[in-house]
Amino acid sequence: MSSFPPIPYIPSLTLPAFLFETPAASILLPVLSGVTVGYAISPSDTKNIYRRLKQPPLHPPAWVFGPVWTALYATMGYTAYRAWTTGTTSLDLEKFKLAKQGATLYTIQLGLNLLWTPLFFGLQRPIAATANILALGGVVGSLAYVWGQVDPVCGYLLAPYLGWLSFATYLCAGCGYLNNWNFSHAKEE
Repeated sequence: MSSFPPIPYIPSLTLPAFLFETPAASILLPVLSGVTVGYAISPSDTKNIYRRLKQPPLHPPAWVFGPVWTALYATMGYTAYRAWTTGTTSLDLEKFKLAKQGATLYTIQLGLNLLWTPLFFGLQRPIAATANILALGGVVGSLAYVWGQVDPVCGYLLAPYLGWLSFATYLCAGCGYLNNWNFSHAKEE
């Protein structure tokens, strides 16, 4: 049975250490980044596009996304802080290595996460957005596994994020499929 080689710690592809070492910075980075990306694309445009798209069953009202993502961003930020500080202060060399490896995965997942909204709502590219969220789910699954070895609580803290990403993947692919992978009809007239 073969498996993918793990993504190593890549300093040039990883957020600076101080963003992991300070709880406020760890938590505020994803929250403020998510808010910034959300407002970079007009919230009213986003709501209008969401309303005009054919939606799969069980789609939530648009107002649900803001509170859910804010909670998930705060939790992922706290998890980053906890995994980093637990691992980098550990006398266990393997936990130290895994904490740093997870920091690279975390940085990649945050980039993929922040790219999804511009792909889906800004550029209205449902195929690219679906590919993005599938990759994001894989990276977050790997991150939960890696940081769960540093501190099992960190793996559990990422479980709601993985659950929501699974649901969001269903919504993203469902919207793409139901709208023939073309959102041009959802543009404001």
